Amino acid sequence: MKKVMTLVAAASLVAGAAIAVAPTANAAKTVTLAFQGPLTGDYAQLGVDQFPGAQFAIAQYNAKNPKVKVKLIKADSQCDGTVAANVAPGIAANKAVVGVIGTSCSGEAKNSIPSYKAAGLAMVSPSATNVDLTNPNSKIYGSPVFHRVVVNDDLQGPALAKYGVKGVASPKIFIIDDKSTYGAGIAATAKKAAAKLGSIVGEDSVLVPLSDWTSVVSKVKASGANVVLFCGYDADAAKFLKTARDNGYTGIFAGPDGVNTSIFPELAGAAAEGARMTAPDVPFDRLVSKATLKEFTKVTKVKVPGLYVTSTYDAANIFLSCIKDGDTTRKAILDCVATGTWKGVAGNKISFDYNGDVEGGAAVAGYTVKNGKIIFGQKI
Repeated sequence: MKKVMTLVAAASLVAGAAIAVAPTANAAKTVTLAFQGPLTGDYAQLGVDQFPGAQFAIAQYNAKNPKVKVKLIKADSQCDGTVAANVAPGIAANKAVVGVIGTSCSGEAKNSIPSYKAAGLAMVSPSATNVDLTNPNSKIYGSPVFHRVVVNDDLQGPALAKYGVKGVASPKIFIIDDKSTYGAGIAATAKKAAAKLGSIVGEDSVLVPLSDWTSVVSKVKASGANVVLFCGYDADAAKFLKTARDNGYTGIFAGPDGVNTSIFPELAGAAAEGARMTAPDVPFDRLVSKATLKEFTKVTKVKVPGLYVTSTYDAANIFLSCIKDGDTTRKAILDCVATGTWKGVAGNKISFDYNGDVEGGAAVAGYTVKNGKIIFGQKI
């Protein structure tokens, strides 16, 4: 039987000193959760946007003076698989860590999973969307430790293609990917859908980081494309887009959630105007009360929650619900995560199938940059 729990925490924090709790023989007084994602480097903003969701959830939990307190630590793997391969063994070796909120990026997940499998350490990712992470026929299959609260790129890829060509007569589509686990994966799923929506006039796989995008832009212009689907992350997308606009490309630019970070409009400057982006996430400030948002800002010092605060908050609260229920060992928490059913902050039901995907799926939303701000709510 599945455990049924509620993730939505109290709207305001409880003030005052912690109440002393007598230790028991079977329960730890403090356990640790790790947030793993990019916190420095070229793609840091994705993790920087997400981390406050975990920070706030744990602050709310600890403010209620639970029997078991929770400590949150950061594991900065820079959205880089090579870095993750060095970071994950250290997290796995830290016996205090009972769960990983993450990873943020699919390449990080790919190279972290072996360490976490060996340690029996549960992962709940807010944003790693590569299809193969939950594909039992894949070499990077993450079961039984990997889970994600967002839909995978079998849904986001087609949504990106559909959103990219929306309103475009006779779409001529150029697809770019950054050769990463994430970028190449979503490009593959977007391509299948794009072929049915218009003509694919060109493709390019680019090893990043790349300082000069002129040659890629030249290929785009020579192809006659009026839609570019850029499958990668924000920093590279911004460089490409600025170069494209500077060299006369006037067509649509569309990118997936890896592009959709709070800093993207700043990185791309005026070139960002009109950029289209997707994400299987709803902004946190649209889901919570003004009082809760005020407390969020008080705790995190973040006034406007970035993308994936919602899913990171939900991921953290899955672990916190298990801990509150008395599960404080890695094995107990892994079992709880695998079999539980929760209610997310949006009121949605969250549970995982055998492979770690969220059951029931979720809609992928469209976002647009307008007047230097990312606007949510475009229908795909």
